[in-house]
Amino acid sequence: MEKHETPRQKKIGTVLQQEIAALLQNAIRKGNVSNLMISVTKVNVTSDLSIAKVYLSIFPNNLASSYFENLKENKSQLRHDLSQKMKNQLRRIPELHFYLDDSLDYIEAIEKELDKGENPIKNPNDLESRQKK
Repeated sequence: MEKHETPRQKKIGTVLQQEIAALLQNAIRKGNVSNLMISVTKVNVTSDLSIAKVYLSIFPNNLASSYFENLKENKSQLRHDLSQKMKNQLRRIPELHFYLDDSLDYIEAIEKELDKGENPIKNPNDLESRQKK
């Protein structure tokens, strides 16, 4: 049975998403890092508000793993900065767990397949799985 998020969890997740994104963008600007874009795609908060799952999309993809590892190493500093920014809104800041969001890569792979010109809807016989054996 899947548990649904309460309205409170959704609101806190949205606020955390905006604040984390702002903190990351400020860190990128202060670090004079060029050609890097980090977006916070989603934040899920547990029902007891102790853990926040933060999904990140990092561009360019070839450097994503190094920036992601760096971010995971510095998550305590990010949590501290977040607590200073949100001290009047939340009593306790949830522990941050970061995950890479690869949905853009998935969409890009689908678009590449569609651009090849083979349309499985118009030509269902082109698909190997559709052919009778």
